[in-house]
Amino acid sequence: MRSLLFVPGDSARKFARAREGAADALILDLEDSVAAAQKDAARGITCEMLSAERGAQALYVRVNAFDSGRTLGDLAAVMPHRPDGIVLPKCSGAADVARLAQYLDAFEAAAGHEVGAARIIGVATETAQSIFGLGSYQGSSPRLLGIMWGGEDLAASLGSTENNVEGVFTGPFVLARNLCLMGAAAAGILAIDTVSTRIKDLELVEAEARAARRDGFGAKAVIHPSHVDIVNRAFTPTEAEAAWAERVVAAFQEDPQAGVVTIDGKMIDKPHERAAQKILAALGR
Repeated sequence: MRSLLFVPGDSARKFARAREGAADALILDLEDSVAAAQKDAARGITCEMLSAERGAQALYVRVNAFDSGRTLGDLAAVMPHRPDGIVLPKCSGAADVARLAQYLDAFEAAAGHEVGAARIIGVATETAQSIFGLGSYQGSSPRLLGIMWGGEDLAASLGSTENNVEGVFTGPFVLARNLCLMGAAAAGILAIDTVSTRIKDLELVEAEARAARRDGFGAKAVIHPSHVDIVNRAFTPTEAEAAWAERVVAAFQEDPQAGVVTIDGKMIDKPHERAAQKILAALGR
């Protein structure tokens, strides 16, 4: 998974457009992109989206946060339609993931579906409190696919007047980004970079995506279809990377007992082998 495109849960038109694109996953959004007066209607529209003929794209639903009082109603509406996963906003740590996993167990069992099928993505940096839970996700639930960082709600939580200057995130938000990355790595789950809110600045989108992959993020969320292809390219290993990875894996296969091998005069050890395996896995090799 490289790109996750948010789609307003009350817009069948935008859903149809998103399905024509190359996003790896669509996040049907019942939270921020839906006006308060439209939220009940959005549940029904989202259910229709989930009931449409499925393509290659995974379909996730972002429900409303626990503190909204709407989470269970959202889940009751969408879970019978078998979303591939649920995105939980304002996720504060392992306890929130475990709570959501219990709800999903119940809804899947009640519907006669495979228990454990729906995955969870936590939006894990939207409140000041959530930053302190970023090290807690390991072992929270087998359903947990990844955590995503975000800066818009966090700015409100902190009382910040802005979260970036000329497209560059300021200190508190860089901290949240980096801790999200490290928390995901510690838990062995996917780290997902936040959306770029400057919709027309495609150069910035590309720069953010390449920086995210460089640093260790495995995917990036997007809010506009024009960002999808840019993000997919940034997160797709190049042929040169693939060739390097194949050589590394082959070298260790030839000498399974080796802790270190030499390629082009450079020392290659087990962490390099794991990196090489991730590159090949991303390419389906």
